Amino acid sequence: MDAADFVNELARLEREHSSATSNPGSYGCAGCVKCSSCMFCDSCSGCHRCTHCSDCEGCTHCSHSADCRSCHGCAYCIESTDCTGGAYLVRCTACSDCTYCFGCVGLVRREFCILNVPYSRQDFFDTIKELRAELRIRTTP
Repeated sequence: MDAADFVNELARLEREHSSATSNPGSYGCAGCVKCSSCMFCDSCSGCHRCTHCSDCEGCTHCSHSADCRSCHGCAYCIESTDCTGGAYLVRCTACSDCTYCFGCVGLVRREFCILNVPYSRQDFFDTIKELRAELRIRTTP
């Protein structure tokens, strides 16, 4: 095999892989494309080891999340992007190890924040109840 043969075969394998839509190792998924080792997900794309997620893309090790992009190790998140290790995040971006945040960006190890501002637990839940209705954000993943 010479360099040209190697390059041609590699290109063929990459084309073949990019056109595949299977979900290897996944179970109970519906409408998913290019996901691996996921369970009970719906309409996800390019996810790995996620469970009970819907409409997510490029997420890994997430559970019970919806409409998320490139999140990793998150649970119960909605419409969030590039978050890691978070839980109960809604419309957050690039948050790490945060819980109960709404519309936050770039926070680390924070909780009960709205638009990066900390709230008491009760005020947080009172405020997001109104925001969810006003913004028409789903209440469960």
